[in-house]
Amino acid sequence: MNLLHHHVGVSVSNLDESRKWYADVLGMTEGYAFEIPPFGVRGCFMAGYGTRVELLERAGSAGGIGGHQPPAALLTRGYGHIAFDTSDLDADYAEIVARGATPVWDPRPSPEPGVRMAFVADMDGNLVELVETGAVGDATAAR
Repeated sequence: MNLLHHHVGVSVSNLDESRKWYADVLGMTEGYAFEIPPFGVRGCFMAGYGTRVELLERAGSAGGIGGHQPPAALLTRGYGHIAFDTSDLDADYAEIVARGATPVWDPRPSPEPGVRMAFVADMDGNLVELVETGAVGDATAAR
């Protein structure tokens, strides 16, 4: 097989506010926006750091695992978080929190030897992990 990561989808309560959050806080760029009227869905791709996040708003959606500590989030099956590799975990974590992310876990050792991690949450409580592997740009190199 020749599979490459394309995007991750995230359900949000307010597409316009989430678009702004992912741009202002994470520094991502807005891409293709769309609507699926029969289902009352609006969406938009946000691009950056070698990946895309598809923000999806649907009237009547409810909160899920968001805002919990990462281990508690694992009590709900499904996609639990999105992760970005960084070369300076402490600085990037501090900047993202200063820009408006909710701090969840401050920088700390990962269970994986030689790796550090931190978690923040977006405005809907969706978890975003920052990982410092020492191999930014090649996330598989240290895994």
